[in-house]
Amino acid sequence: MRIKPCLYFLGLSCFPISIMSLINVFYTFYFGYLDNLMSYFLVILVSSLTGLVFFKLGRTERENINIYEQLFLIFLVYFLISFFISLPFYYSNYDISFINSFFESISGLTGTGFTTFKYIKSLDEPLILWRSSSQWIGGFYFLIFLVLIFSNKQINFKMVDLSFNLEKKINFSSNLTNVASRIFLIYLSLTVLIFFLFLISGVRLFDSLNLAMTVISSGGFLPTDSLNDIIKNNFQSLLLCFAFLISILNFYLLYNVILGRDNLKEHGEDVYILVLVLVFSMIFYFINDLNIFSVFINVLSSIGTSGISARAVPENFGLYFIILTLLGGSVLSTTSGIKFLRIYILIKAFFMEIYKLVKPNVMLNTKIMFSEKKVNTNNIKMSFLIFILFFLSLFILSSILLADFLDFENSFKLSILTLTNTAASNIYGIEEIQFSDLFTFSKISLIIFMVIAKVELMAIFVLVRRIFFKD
Repeated sequence: MRIKPCLYFLGLSCFPISIMSLINVFYTFYFGYLDNLMSYFLVILVSSLTGLVFFKLGRTERENINIYEQLFLIFLVYFLISFFISLPFYYSNYDISFINSFFESISGLTGTGFTTFKYIKSLDEPLILWRSSSQWIGGFYFLIFLVLIFSNKQINFKMVDLSFNLEKKINFSSNLTNVASRIFLIYLSLTVLIFFLFLISGVRLFDSLNLAMTVISSGGFLPTDSLNDIIKNNFQSLLLCFAFLISILNFYLLYNVILGRDNLKEHGEDVYILVLVLVFSMIFYFINDLNIFSVFINVLSSIGTSGISARAVPENFGLYFIILTLLGGSVLSTTSGIKFLRIYILIKAFFMEIYKLVKPNVMLNTKIMFSEKKVNTNNIKMSFLIFILFFLSLFILSSILLADFLDFENSFKLSILTLTNTAASNIYGIEEIQFSDLFTFSKISLIIFMVIAKVELMAIFVLVRRIFFKD
C-alpha cells in the first residue's frame, strides 16, 4: 500500500475545510461571539498548511493511485478532516475533552448525529453552524466517494452501477475536478432550494440554514433541542417532508427533472422507494392517532437515516422505525443503511431460486425494477455478504456497549443506529443516552463503527486482503 499517491487527493480534501472555517469566521463576527474566533483561524491555518504540504508531496504520483489506495484514502479523509473539525469544539468555552470533540466531529462528518452536548440551546450560534456545516461537508465528500470510488466494478459492494449515475466510465485521477465540481453545484443548489423553502414557510433564517444542511446530508444535528421548536405548522411539516425526499431519492433525479431529460425511466429505484414511503406511512397512520405530517416526517427521517423526529411515538413501534433505517434510501444518495436495492436483490434472488425448483427449464426475468439492468450472481453474493458483515459488526459493537452502563436493548438499538448512521432519537424507543458519559473505549468504538458504517466493513476486508494477500 503506497501512501504518497494518496497525499495529493488528501491535500485537496483539506481546502474545503479551510473555506468552511473562513465562512464561520464571518459568522462569528456577525453574531459577535469573538471568544471562539481563534479556533476557526487555527483550523484555517492547520488545514491550509496540511493541504499544501500533502498537495505538493503527492502531485507527481497522483495518476498512479489504484482502487485499493482510493479506499485507503477514504479512511484518511474521514479521520484527518474530523481532526480539523474537532478543534473549535475542543477550544470552545464549554470544557470539552478531545475525545468528545473528535466524537462530535466524526458524528457530524458521517451524518450520524450522536452528540456529546446535553443542551444545544446553550451553545453559541457559530458553533451550532459549525456542527451543521460538518454534516454538509460530510455529505459532499460521501457523494464524491460514491461516484468516483464506489462505482468502480472492482469493489462493487455499493452497487452504484445498478442505479442511475450521470457519470459514466470515469477515472478517479483524471475526472476528479470535473465530477466534484458538478456534484458541488447540484448539492449546493439543492441545499439552497431547501433553505429558501424553509425560509418562505416562516422558519427563522438561522434555523432554516442549519436545518437545510442537516436534511440534505441525512444528518442528525439540530440547531435546537427539539425539531418542534422549528417546525410549528402543517405547511412547514409538508416542506420538511419534501426536503427529506430530496435527500432520500437519487442525487441526480431533481437535476434530470429540471432539465427535462428523457432518462427518468432509469429512476425505477426511486419509484419503489416512494411507494414504500407511502405504504409504511399509511400503515402507521391508520394504527396510531397521530398527525399525518408527523407520521410522514418520522417515516421519511427513518428511511433517510437522519433520525430527527417531530413527535414521540408509542414505545412498541421503536423497532418498526429501526427496520426502516435498515432500508436506507436510494443507492446514489447521502443516506446510509443497508440500502433498499440490496434487500430487493436478495428477495428477488430468493423467489428466482424457488421458481427454478418448481420450473427448472423456465426463463426467468432478472431485470431490476423498471430498468434494463439485471441481477447477476455477483450482485446476489455481494448483497448476502454485506448482510453477513452487517450482523457481524452489530454483534461486535453490541458486545462492546454492553460493557458500558447500557442494557441489552439500548446497546442493541444503539448499535443498529450507529451502523446506519442514524441519530438516536425517541422514535426508536431508546432511552436518552449521554454520550459524554460513555467510557472512552465505547466512544472510540462508536467512532470507528460510524466510519465503517459509512464506508462499509467490506472496504476493510478488501484493504486487508490487498495488504496481506497480494495478488
